[in-house]
Amino acid sequence: MNVDNELYNDMQTYTGMTGLFSIVIVILSIIFVWFVLQEVKWETFFRFPRSPKARLFQVIVAIIMGHLLAKFILEYWGYTVLLKSFVE
Repeated sequence: MNVDNELYNDMQTYTGMTGLFSIVIVILSIIFVWFVLQEVKWETFFRFPRSPKARLFQVIVAIIMGHLLAKFILEYWGYTVLLKSFVE
């Protein structure tokens, strides 16, 4: 019975750490994309690139692209974890 509790606690800890890692990766990816998007010449897309609508669009684009980047990173990380079991 004690072994089951230890296994359950280990799985809970691993799941929590994985969740925390995923959240950090997503937030860092969104921040990274936001800084990259600052180099785009928004004047070609918007008449007033500093307007609230233009900024909202930039935030939405940063969230979408950051999420896609984070998804790629997390899937790649998941595949490398799976490969460890293949090598062993």
